Amino acid sequence: MPEPVPGPRTLYDKIWDNHVVHTQEDGTTILYIDRHIIHEVSTPQAFDGLNEAGRRVRRPESTLGTVDHNTPTANREKYTDDESFINDVEARHQVVLMEKNCQEHGVVYFSLADKRQGICHIVGPEQGFTLPGCTVVCGDSHTSTHGAFGAIAFGIGTTEVQHVLATQCSYQRHSKNMKIQIDGVLHPYVTSKDLILHVIGVIGTAGGTGHAIEYCGSTVEAMSMEARMSMCNMSIEAGARCGVVKPDQTTYAYIKGRPLAPKGQKWDEAVKFWDSLASDPNAKWDAEVFIKAEDIAPTITWGTSPQEVAPVTGMVPYPANAETEQRRKAMERMLEYMGLTAGTPIEEIKVDKVFIGSCTNSRIEDLRNAAAVANGRKVAAGVYAMVVPGSGNIKLQAEAEGLDRIFKAAGFDWREAGCSMCLAMNEDKLQPGERCASTSNRNFEGRQGTGGRTHLMSPAMAAAAAVSGHVTDVRELPAVPQGSALPKVEVGEAHPFAPLAHTFGEKVAEAVKAGKQVPAPLHKHEDVKGGIPKFGVDGVLTGIAAPMDKSNVDTDQVLPKEYLKKISKKGLAEGLFRPMRFDAMTGKEITDFVLNKDPWRKSQILVARYNFGCGSSREHAPWALQDFGFRAFIAESYGEIFYNNSTKNGLLPVVLTKDQVELCIQDAAAGKEITVDLPNQVVVLQSGEKFPFNVNPFIKHCLLEGLDDISLTFMHLKEIEAYEETRKQRYPWLDGNGYLQTDELGRIRVLHEGVADW
Repeated sequence: MPEPVPGPRTLYDKIWDNHVVHTQEDGTTILYIDRHIIHEVSTPQAFDGLNEAGRRVRRPESTLGTVDHNTPTANREKYTDDESFINDVEARHQVVLMEKNCQEHGVVYFSLADKRQGICHIVGPEQGFTLPGCTVVCGDSHTSTHGAFGAIAFGIGTTEVQHVLATQCSYQRHSKNMKIQIDGVLHPYVTSKDLILHVIGVIGTAGGTGHAIEYCGSTVEAMSMEARMSMCNMSIEAGARCGVVKPDQTTYAYIKGRPLAPKGQKWDEAVKFWDSLASDPNAKWDAEVFIKAEDIAPTITWGTSPQEVAPVTGMVPYPANAETEQRRKAMERMLEYMGLTAGTPIEEIKVDKVFIGSCTNSRIEDLRNAAAVANGRKVAAGVYAMVVPGSGNIKLQAEAEGLDRIFKAAGFDWREAGCSMCLAMNEDKLQPGERCASTSNRNFEGRQGTGGRTHLMSPAMAAAAAVSGHVTDVRELPAVPQGSALPKVEVGEAHPFAPLAHTFGEKVAEAVKAGKQVPAPLHKHEDVKGGIPKFGVDGVLTGIAAPMDKSNVDTDQVLPKEYLKKISKKGLAEGLFRPMRFDAMTGKEITDFVLNKDPWRKSQILVARYNFGCGSSREHAPWALQDFGFRAFIAESYGEIFYNNSTKNGLLPVVLTKDQVELCIQDAAAGKEITVDLPNQVVVLQSGEKFPFNVNPFIKHCLLEGLDDISLTFMHLKEIEAYEETRKQRYPWLDGNGYLQTDELGRIRVLHEGVADW
């Protein structure tokens, strides 16, 4: 572990410097990962890769597993096993496989039978697994949530999940630093959800690309941890790699006493260290944004991107006022999809469904805010409203406080923990044309169901929409009539749902009873060997490129979330650009879509415009592009996670200027060949015109040689081991507090005492 770097540094810089194992000349860094959270969607292929290579999870005690994305949220009081409870065959397969993989590799796992099960970004903080000063990763883009604790937290793809499981490290490059300072006092009923929607509206969905955002200022300092988590959660929607908030007394009060938090002397040592992490007063910022809290009203989205926002008092904007022709066309497309007319007051937008939940807004504070609005009121006729707690523990707490009675009396459906309608991978979804007031984080086309229309807003605003039947300024709701019979709120009886005997999986539990250890991970040097396809023929790819004349093509458009249930990388081509390629009603090809026409049906190069691949961390998107036959992309910019996921699968994303992309799109539309020459780092048009491009030397080397990250990382095994030894001495509170502990020989033992206390 290198010594701390002298000079003024940001919070992000300090945490980064504390986790560097090895840095190459080009800046590519092997970054040590303290906490790894896994779930059922992004792990099947990762564990398959480990098993095929005969590798084990390097540090099972640093990994925590749960199921959330496609698990049913129906009542579980009669739950006995996954096979009989989950109707969806593919979802059931993923969940069963998740438990099996965790059992075989000795990873702590919260199954549907465990009250601690829930959304991965709820469970980590709730258990005290997430700590200040840590690096946290998960195969989900909203891992940025954990940055609220003063941690570097970011989403990774499935290939990186496998890499972290095997090495406890990740290849990363240092991000730029952006400061977003919010000062002042938020108006009543204005929450951190309104704040982050406002911020994204100001800087755009690509405004934070390449940056780590630190949120600061008096407004942030006054926030609860729940509010900070909601804000950091949507940093990815601003294009940022992560979002962070400095740890303070609010942070420590939230963590202290949780099951996996340090205790005793280790707690005191940890807090002293955490206090030192705050950005230095004269730290350098690459970008700064200043927001006044009093400028923020309850805010919602009107379009199909989180940046398309308006105050509730505003109106649907006019495309005619767009600054560019491209922007005008995009706005017209969004209005058509959303079924809205420019100039319509936001408050006149009617809703069919209301969803309160997701990793953004399903914590106890969110439920309290929504219940305060619902109390004494009724869900409007014709509206279906649902509340989905973020974890079994939150559900129990809400029921103890009587919040469930408020929701039920008002006509809300009270559900079990899970991601639910946020991405509609289970039965909770919108039907075509249905409009939803949602507390989730994305409003992409089809995100909550094919043809569904989503308006993002806060829990209080969503509850107001539920009881009024349309988007409503929660501040203007009529008072509840005096004398109304309100549900009695008091401490209720414990929910009968409780952990079953196989909390950690039968294999691990049996090992505990027998006094045995879970098999130790393999620590051995491996020879460098190929793991990804080599790029092109001797690094050169020539062919007719497919033009996609669109900006902000998100990964939900690249591959709908229904295909995330697949446990193989193959066969995903059928879902590629599904809403654009096939008619939703007939299933027939849309004849004017470029990939449904010759000569572009067999293109290996795709040309798009700005911010291609933004949104989710799903590696299934580049897998689908690869399965279709694509090997390279040309665009003005990319979503950062998509870019990384592509390169780790042998795909080359090329960045060119706006004018150069325009010429490439023109040639592609004309059916002319384009050459991507990686060794010489140049794109060549059929006319002979050349456009040089930059590529990281390490990525270039891996693409040309077909090398995977794990083999390369094992070349630095001695450095990793030396780092872990220094880490043990310098940060003793990071390990030894969990459900799994490692002895001097590297063996893993499950701690059985106190396991079900939380």
